[in-house]
Amino acid sequence: MEDKLKLLSDKIGQAMLGGGEKRIEAQHKKGKLTARERLHFLLDEGSFEEIGMLVTHRSTDFGLDKEKYLGDGVVTGYGKIDGRLVYVFSQDFTVFGGSLSETHAEKICKIMDLAMKNGAPVIGLNDSGGARIQEGVVSLGGYADIFYRNTLASGVVPQISAIMGPCAGGAVYSPAITDFIMMVENTSYMFVTGPNVVKTVTHEEVTSEELGGAMTHASKSGVTHFACANEIECIRRIRSLVSYMPQNCEEEAPRLPYESGNEKRPALNSIIPANPNQPYDIRDVISEVIDNGSFLEVHKDFAENIVVGFARLAGRSIGIVANQPAVLAGVLDIHSSTKAARFVRFCDSFNIPLLVFEDVPGFLPGTDQEWNAIITNGAKLLYAFCEATVPRVTVITRKAYGGAYDVMNSKHIGADMNYAWPTAEIAVMGAKGAAEIIFKNEIAKAADPAAKWKEKEQEYMETFANPYRAAERGFIDEVIVPEDTRAKLIAAFEMLQNKAAKLPQKKHGNIPL
Repeated sequence: MEDKLKLLSDKIGQAMLGGGEKRIEAQHKKGKLTARERLHFLLDEGSFEEIGMLVTHRSTDFGLDKEKYLGDGVVTGYGKIDGRLVYVFSQDFTVFGGSLSETHAEKICKIMDLAMKNGAPVIGLNDSGGARIQEGVVSLGGYADIFYRNTLASGVVPQISAIMGPCAGGAVYSPAITDFIMMVENTSYMFVTGPNVVKTVTHEEVTSEELGGAMTHASKSGVTHFACANEIECIRRIRSLVSYMPQNCEEEAPRLPYESGNEKRPALNSIIPANPNQPYDIRDVISEVIDNGSFLEVHKDFAENIVVGFARLAGRSIGIVANQPAVLAGVLDIHSSTKAARFVRFCDSFNIPLLVFEDVPGFLPGTDQEWNAIITNGAKLLYAFCEATVPRVTVITRKAYGGAYDVMNSKHIGADMNYAWPTAEIAVMGAKGAAEIIFKNEIAKAADPAAKWKEKEQEYMETFANPYRAAERGFIDEVIVPEDTRAKLIAAFEMLQNKAAKLPQKKHGNIPL
């Protein structure tokens, strides 16, 4: 028995070393942790249970039969984050550059299957050179097996991808299907084709970082939701993100203990500038309303004219979507519409109530927007809100103009409670443009057209640029004093906690992609 135990101990020791001491040292020199070190920091102390430690590849071509490593380049298993079960895989760059083989893929698929059966999140730590080319189509098949499971798991269990190194070619499509992507600045990148191929085909000179680095995808493409300064920050962000989510689509997010107190926030009374065209930061409104310091912004550097993220309200996890007047006056455009639509659909998938702060002058005009399908992309946000069955509450702080009023979680598309501040302006369009159209002939005939225009603009504002016409119709449930917003929202979400709404029976809708 002693010999057998020693053999097992030797194999475990061998597996723990991955590609060996020299490659581990090379990984550290790049400022990167090893696959096992990442899991150590991600999971609660002592909670990790490994699956498939002794797996090896089955290939014999190109000398692979002479080079085998226990675990075959990926560490898989399950553990806990803040006491809650999660399934994990962590690719090991020290073994064949983390390349994906048939057995490597099988290990990932096994924990994804377990996650689906047991209803717990899947977290993937990606650090891979791509498909193991010595295995040919077998490794490509392994990727497709993972993609298929990503799709089946979508909306059933939360899926989070952290890109901790290279992620190129077909490998990028697994993270792309998952709910959230994290990247590490300067040490990770994602692209379908690398700089060399780009140079050959388009003659563009570009570095890996410029083409597919963390900040590129955080600000230009929107592929990544979080760009992190280093791997430890990335891992902490994952732990924080998971805390706002339920384990699966059948559960609700954990609720933190909360003792009610004075919920008035007087600072909100003076947050809207006297000049309706002057910007302000919607994050100031959000921070006053939510539980102190609980806002976790998503996609912070992308489509900054809309703000989305998770927060807590009286201990309850909520998703926030808010127009940002400080950027492009808060207009909706292609990127902000798709950014918000994706976030709304995630929250609805996992029973996270939605809070919308609205200050939107409309959709961004221009040939660039029209030719790149603002119609289709704006419809994505409309569709996402219409389809959402979670509790949905809207607060109109200032402008709510035109079709954008409808799209931003209006009563007409199924919002449960709609509040407005006294500063709200709910109308088809701004007073200046409206006066020009309605009173065009009158203005033209006036002795002083400019003065007449100003007079009619004021008339339109007094008639329509307020929340009271909408309140009279019941489109607004209540016009509230801004300082009471937090208390009103706490009461509304408490009232809506047992909301039951079902969509018509169908296979699935056809969202305007």
